[in-house]
Amino acid sequence: MKKLLYTLTTFLLLSTGLKADEGMWIPLLLKKYNYEQMKAKGLKLTPEQLYDVNNSSLKDAIVWFNGGCTGEIISSKGLVLTNHHCGYDAIATNSTPQNNILDNGFWAKNNGEEKPIAGMWVSIVQRIEDVSDRVQNELKGVSEKERPAKLQEIFKKITEEVKKGTKYDVLVREMFKGNAYYLFVFQRFTDIRLVGTPPQSVGKFGGDADNWMWPRHTGDFSMFRIYANKDNEAAGYAPDNIPYTPKHSLPVNTKGVKEGDYAMIYGFPGRTNRYEFSQGIDLAVEKINPTIVSLRDIRLKAWKEVMDKNEGDRLKLSADYASIANYWKYYIGQTEQLKRLKVVSFKKEAEAKFYDFSKGNAQYENVLTNVEKAYVAYRPIALQRVYLSEGIFGVSMNAMASGLIPYANNAKDNKDTAAANKAIKASLANAEDFYSSFFPLADEKILAQILEMYYNNIPVEQQAPFMATILKSKGKTNTEKFQNYAKMVYAKSFLASREKFEAFCNAPSYKKLIADPCFAMVYAFNNNYLTNYKPQVDAFTAAIGPEARAYVRGLMEMNPGKTFYPDANSSLRLTYGSVQAYEPKDAVKFDYMTTLDGVMEKYDPKNFEFNAPQKLIDLYNAKDFGIYKRADGKMPVAFITNNDITGGNSGSPVIDGEGQLIGLAFDGNWEAMSGDIVFDEKYKRTINVDIRYVLFLIDKLGGAPHIVAEMKLIQ
Repeated sequence: MKKLLYTLTTFLLLSTGLKADEGMWIPLLLKKYNYEQMKAKGLKLTPEQLYDVNNSSLKDAIVWFNGGCTGEIISSKGLVLTNHHCGYDAIATNSTPQNNILDNGFWAKNNGEEKPIAGMWVSIVQRIEDVSDRVQNELKGVSEKERPAKLQEIFKKITEEVKKGTKYDVLVREMFKGNAYYLFVFQRFTDIRLVGTPPQSVGKFGGDADNWMWPRHTGDFSMFRIYANKDNEAAGYAPDNIPYTPKHSLPVNTKGVKEGDYAMIYGFPGRTNRYEFSQGIDLAVEKINPTIVSLRDIRLKAWKEVMDKNEGDRLKLSADYASIANYWKYYIGQTEQLKRLKVVSFKKEAEAKFYDFSKGNAQYENVLTNVEKAYVAYRPIALQRVYLSEGIFGVSMNAMASGLIPYANNAKDNKDTAAANKAIKASLANAEDFYSSFFPLADEKILAQILEMYYNNIPVEQQAPFMATILKSKGKTNTEKFQNYAKMVYAKSFLASREKFEAFCNAPSYKKLIADPCFAMVYAFNNNYLTNYKPQVDAFTAAIGPEARAYVRGLMEMNPGKTFYPDANSSLRLTYGSVQAYEPKDAVKFDYMTTLDGVMEKYDPKNFEFNAPQKLIDLYNAKDFGIYKRADGKMPVAFITNNDITGGNSGSPVIDGEGQLIGLAFDGNWEAMSGDIVFDEKYKRTINVDIRYVLFLIDKLGGAPHIVAEMKLIQ
């Protein structure tokens, strides 16, 4: 009899047990736990074709893209496909008003035209290994306070042993809240070049308005190429490097999809917290998420004013704006859906079941009581960390100033001259990137508003004592005082000028630094947190850690016949499901696919977010869709599946039962924005670009059929 899969939330919601669509599974374990269910849903491959250490398998075509996204290799010449928003920074950075590839698109006609991207990298997993027993053995007798440092020591020892004599990168990842540990060995490539991108009016069609929404009509893709040395080994950029020959590349299925078709997504999902306690979710809903949204809203409005006034400035700020806006809307949606699905209540019900199970069991009977005590102590100061990271350090010049804190700490009384010099060099190295997109007037406005928000929302007794200095500024109202203080900071701080900043770095002075109004403020707020609140945050973390481990372990004992999956943590995972429509609310049904008809319906030349290239309109009017159209003559754009993904899966390949590429994942849907906390099988969907739309845009819109010719098309 097949094992039923299980996770906490659906155990509460579904008496029939978990369906195979939930879960981000470790590829090493697919054969043991998932393969039969995958076959039943439509998989035609063997377990070894999914993951194999000694032979070519699907894993060899999956790349961890620059640490925050996923990509897939789709040709024997190292061609990588990922999302447009994953390549956005590289595209924007290589754009100027004179050569605006962000707005106009770009397609290299040959290898020589491909653009090297400084700092970009991709990594490919070579193997995965369970090292739980070793780590747990070395942790025996270690106190909770000592545990984080001991873990880092163990991880370092393991990685050094595995790396010795190789050119590989090695990471050890914690799973199940510290009940298991897995080793990942990577080959890392650093010579990555931009091959092509559609105009952002295609790659970002719908903009912030459509973000996290279905139906969707976005051609969210860009293309890069991995280069290697003449021996096909990873190497730094060199003009004579050659395209990388991969162990495996994905064939491309142009036959299209229909509802019910098998779909699996391979990639590097970022973070989920499916085993979170009810108190943590309640804290996020009531305090943390709304605060993050409000703080980010201040930045976005100020930047938008700058971007709307000047084309060059818009290009400089585009990547930062898109990054902040994406999760600004995410936190809005997550909060709304956590409330709608009554997730706190569901978690409390689960905890009540656990409480009954734990009675009389010394390992578990105090878990929930200890968790409650920890949250009672933590909740009153929970916003301190948010206001420091998203507020004080969210101001661009403040963030730059924070990079000088290590210098101040080590230069005082000549404590550590080498460390002080190292901090100066690191700050100086960031100068070009920082000042290229630094707008003092916008930053000044942001600082004034964030200081006022901090003052109004952090209890007076918790505020940095430096606030008294700020409030001595001229002004009849507090608002005027914060505005005048901010104006003074940007008028007098050497950080407001690249020339003055570099002059300071070339002749650093502790006395001059602590006298600077920007640094003095940042230093004071940071010290207030480190002295008064970080110890409490650390105590909370230390208190919750063992209870979370015990809770997950107890859940497994409660349900010995169930198979659990670990939270996402930027390690390689596979999720499987099917192409599937859904009904978001009463009398509304969303189809599983959108077409170019929808792009034309949304098209608005007066709205930047819904504009479209004239050539795309001409191709639509002529119905010139080539071999990429559907049988009914329509041009497919996007489709949805019920796969379980999260951030980090952006750019992940959507693969059919025969191992062929049918699309690439780029978003989740609004109705399931709570997905990082709870999987909801009724509403959870992954939004994917149809590979046929990608090929059409490369071939017909981009005029680059030579790139399509690199791929192995299955027709």
